[in-house]
Amino acid sequence: MRRRPPVRPYPRLARVNALVLEVLAEEIERLGDADERLALVTITDVACEGDLRHAVVYLASLRPDAQLALEERRRHLQRALASQARLKRTPTLSFAVDPAIVEGNRIEEALRRANTAEAGGTQPGEGS
Repeated sequence: MRRRPPVRPYPRLARVNALVLEVLAEEIERLGDADERLALVTITDVACEGDLRHAVVYLASLRPDAQLALEERRRHLQRALASQARLKRTPTLSFAVDPAIVEGNRIEEALRRANTAEAGGTQPGEGS
């Protein structure tokens, strides 16, 4: 009788993405103590390629220079990832602003403009 391999709750690439996110988040938190540009950086997602040669790290940050600071520390972050994660190869990291955050900001701004325009007109309950 053959034993079936254990069923994984989610695919390998999703597990790798979660592992990379966890390791990088901890390391960026440590770096944030020394570099104030990294103090308010949040990793929202990681997308590794299937062959693990490249990974895009998506960020939500309150500082515009955080992406530059991460690029400067890229090699350090890759070394930390290589030492803490048992992967066939360590992906080359690149950093990008999370498009969901950008889209959310765009929608929020549109709602603000709509509310401002509505407030400039007649308010409900005002007599005519």
